[in-house]
Amino acid sequence: MSIDISYSDAVELLKQLIATPSFSKEEDKTAANIEQFFKARNILANRLLNNVWAVNKYFDQSKPTILLNSHHDTVKPNPQYSRDPFAPVVEDGKLFGLGSNDAGGCLASLIAAFCHFYEKEDLKYNLIIAATAEEEISGANGIGFLLASLPAIEFAIVGEPTLTNLAIAEKGLLVLDCVAQGKAGHAAREEGVNAIYKAMQDIEWFKTYRFPKISETLGAIKMSVTSINTENKAHNMVPAVCSFVVDIRVTDAYAHEEILETIKQHVQSDLQPRSMRLRSSKIDKDHPLVQAGIKLGKKTYGSPTTSDAALINAPVLKCGPGDSARSHTADEFIYLDELKEGIETYINILQQVL
Repeated sequence: MSIDISYSDAVELLKQLIATPSFSKEEDKTAANIEQFFKARNILANRLLNNVWAVNKYFDQSKPTILLNSHHDTVKPNPQYSRDPFAPVVEDGKLFGLGSNDAGGCLASLIAAFCHFYEKEDLKYNLIIAATAEEEISGANGIGFLLASLPAIEFAIVGEPTLTNLAIAEKGLLVLDCVAQGKAGHAAREEGVNAIYKAMQDIEWFKTYRFPKISETLGAIKMSVTSINTENKAHNMVPAVCSFVVDIRVTDAYAHEEILETIKQHVQSDLQPRSMRLRSSKIDKDHPLVQAGIKLGKKTYGSPTTSDAALINAPVLKCGPGDSARSHTADEFIYLDELKEGIETYINILQQVL
């Protein structure tokens, strides 16, 4: 396949994906679309739940394997949409639609790049393309589930919108459900222990504490309290329980366990981590993938957002067309020129490695 044909195919595939709702855990129809795309090109596709994957025609078990991965699930449309989120409309060089930028453009570009190399013989590496589910919710049935059924991965490209620059590290994620315990009492009398006030003391600590170690690529750990709640609906009752949620963006300077232990030493609230899976990830700047991108004039940086790279136990380069700032916004779009640049970038990086 030439780049031009791959670009045309990628646009049509992306339009089809936009037109097909694929909220996390509800990706069965877009999985079928992707299977059909491969079938129409005589590429054998495999499916595990809503994850679709394929290998290059001359796959050789004696060779190391490169994984090309992006997701086909989306968040639900932002309520401020002014257009149909499932209508793939092109205006002024922009393709509008839910998931166009995050991460349909990346997925379509990676699939096009995979097709470009599919029939080539004597490659140094095998290629696997994986279109996976549940990335937006860090679900259990996405890439983490699929990896057990794939050959060992030497390294990977994860497609996320980076303006085709090279995210050589990304922050991990630790979400804490916190509960401050007080004692109920009547608000008119000096009774009870107000759980809100206890929670406020802990929230102030989360706001002001700074972990001393700073990552060279990812900077400082960032902690944000993102919600607070009491079940008490009576205006005249001192609440006995106040719960709040903390979003922690983790760098490679600390393990999740170290962060959790530090927090426990400083706050009164009971803490429950939702997951310890989403670790920070990085790839060495001297890695051939990264060096290939640098030769194309791409910039390296550390990404503040989390992706499926956190679940792949191998060096991962996060790279793709589109702009992360557009993700999850109303009237989401990707420039068609960005899509074409994404395909060319993936192909040119892989050509230097393969």
